[in-house]
Amino acid sequence: MSLLTTLVAFILALGLLIIVHELGHYSVARWCGVKVLRFSLGFGQTVFMRKLGSDRTEWAIAAFPLGGYVKMLDEREGEVAPHERHRAFNRQPLGKRFAIVLAGPVANFLLAIAVYWLLFVHGVPGLKPILGAPPAASPAAQAQLAAGETIVRVNDQAVTTWQDVRWALLEHAVDRHTVTLEVHNAKNEIAFRRIDLGSLSPADLDSDFLRKVGLTRLPTPAVVGEVSPGKPGERAGLKPGDRILQVAGQPVTSWDDLVAAVTARAGVPIEMRVERGGQPLELHVTPDSVQDAGKVIGRIWVTPDRAALERQIVEVRYGPLAALGQAALRTWEVSILSLRMLGKMIVGEVSLKNLSGPITIADYAGQSAQMGWVAYAGFIALISISLGVLNLLPVPLLDGGHLMYYLLEVVKGSPVSERALEIGQRIGMVVLFTLMAFALYNDIHRLVGG
Repeated sequence: MSLLTTLVAFILALGLLIIVHELGHYSVARWCGVKVLRFSLGFGQTVFMRKLGSDRTEWAIAAFPLGGYVKMLDEREGEVAPHERHRAFNRQPLGKRFAIVLAGPVANFLLAIAVYWLLFVHGVPGLKPILGAPPAASPAAQAQLAAGETIVRVNDQAVTTWQDVRWALLEHAVDRHTVTLEVHNAKNEIAFRRIDLGSLSPADLDSDFLRKVGLTRLPTPAVVGEVSPGKPGERAGLKPGDRILQVAGQPVTSWDDLVAAVTARAGVPIEMRVERGGQPLELHVTPDSVQDAGKVIGRIWVTPDRAALERQIVEVRYGPLAALGQAALRTWEVSILSLRMLGKMIVGEVSLKNLSGPITIADYAGQSAQMGWVAYAGFIALISISLGVLNLLPVPLLDGGHLMYYLLEVVKGSPVSERALEIGQRIGMVVLFTLMAFALYNDIHRLVGG
């Protein structure tokens, strides 16, 4: 994955999310009759600016792109001409001020719904949740789950793909609940298995917690489908239909085994034992060295048998109206789960390692962009929800902090004092800088430690 791809994907995603968020504030402010002085993408030194509209609003791009703002006419920030005081933000009724501030996060949620709607109408490919053999003594083995069974329901929630299973179980994993899985076997016989998630620790949620409880997908056979011309696989003599039996003396039982063995041997000649037409063959291959996410990995440029893959792939698709309901439901579920995860972090039940900063987000942007527009759109929807949830937190300097002040205003019958606002800003800065420090530390730790 090239650095240029990562940067472009990150900048496009971040720019879109900021513009949508600030357009939410801007649009509702205009509808409420408030004069907007500036709409800025980014902070700091202005690199581009143009005045547009009857109010001569300044549309600007600033040097530091991690954010943006909408500056409105406000008597607390400067002199306001008498004939324009009715258009100042601070002169608006509480309901209008509340709506203007709330509009930014709401715009992010609406963007996520729109993106999910598009994906559900177009069709989203995913892996069927067909189980591999659970490791001995794992919670999945204790629940008597067996290889070849397909998960169709988690408690009362229907699931179609492994991604659905992960989202459905994550909510229960946070609380260490016991859940009931409805599974169908190859004969379409129905069974119900109760799996205990109580053994999970906060650290387990940092990685693939499904593996921690023994839920693994049915392995893809190590059968070659396509061989790229002129690449190490072809030069070694690999052909479509070859079944890989061994790599460097180690047995290979699945495509994942092959990938792991080749990835770890960049530029190193290795012996490969394959089966072709029922006959064993010995081949020698030297994987290319490829940069991926800051690491050097080996690749021989072959893909698995398409027929084997297609048996495990399902496309999730809905009609336009049903897709809208599903998009709203997905946005709601992700939002609630994000809030619960944040709450668990605060009380120490979930590790702060789950916080991600701009480096990790940029990495995910680049990876999803390389996977195609469907994966990239899904990434944008997730980050848009995260931005909406983050801004609703009752932390001064964030939209949620302003909404908290307005709720206090309702209770006490008058606006919060300037002194209280000043103290709140200082507290908010400390909280935000602390979160940023943790997130950047996690980014660097992931980058250095892989």
